[in-house]
Amino acid sequence: MQPEKGEKGKSLKQRLALKRNLAKETLAEFLGTYIMVVLGCGSVAQAILSRGLFGGVVTINVGFAMAVVMAIYVTAGVSGGHINPAVSFAMCVFGRMKWFKLPFYVGGQFLGAFVGAATLFGIYYDGLMSFAGGKLLIVGENATAHIFATYPAPYLSMVNAFADQVVATMFLLIIVFAVFDSRNMGVPKSLQPIVIGLLIVVIASSLGLNSGCAMNPARDLSPRLFTALAGWGFEVFTAGNNFWWIPVVGPLVGAVIGGLIYVLLIEIHHPDPDPDCKAEQPEDKPEKYELSVIM
Repeated sequence: MQPEKGEKGKSLKQRLALKRNLAKETLAEFLGTYIMVVLGCGSVAQAILSRGLFGGVVTINVGFAMAVVMAIYVTAGVSGGHINPAVSFAMCVFGRMKWFKLPFYVGGQFLGAFVGAATLFGIYYDGLMSFAGGKLLIVGENATAHIFATYPAPYLSMVNAFADQVVATMFLLIIVFAVFDSRNMGVPKSLQPIVIGLLIVVIASSLGLNSGCAMNPARDLSPRLFTALAGWGFEVFTAGNNFWWIPVVGPLVGAVIGGLIYVLLIEIHHPDPDPDCKAEQPEDKPEKYELSVIM
């Protein structure tokens, strides 16, 4: 008999590989959100710190959207590529993900966004220090806090700001549900991240004026917390008449509304699979019904 292999006989890959799916999914959500914040907020940093010389509203909208695309490509096969607590919450509400996974997904997303903000701060540290004479400002023409988190336009009321986040995230989830609905027109799996990226571009280009169109609690709150600790101060939470909670609560509400709209107006009206199909299939062959998006 051959002796059993102990820890010493295992390869490095075998030692490092995670065994539990939930751990893999959590790590994927961390990495995906990290990628999105570094590359997405990085496109904002490049435009702001160059005073428009190396970027503007177009590069920000496209850059952030492509950051989302890249993050989804990295993570979708493992965790679904949510990279957004509002998306994860809606998936639980509508039975597309089990509730016990939600705290792990959200934890990974918030931590990934925080580490992403720290990474971006390190990359552009010299630029930030030279931009306003070493001052880290929240408002004014030399403000840099909005590189990391969203802030409202001067004219925006709290009611309008909340509605803005609800409606933007509502559209996000309507289209996300449509993209992954196999009984609708359908999008090839490899192209789904591209379609989501185009969705981000159109939402940011049409609904981004009021407050930057965060649509993602982790993308906004974690970098905001980082800026509070990194030198901007906790005024980042009181700026804009205590605006900070709007990009946190608004997207959660909008995500549920968007999912509900799609389910009530589109999904429940799909015809059920023909019950006769099951009887016509040979007993030794598996059923070949299309997978529901609930899976």
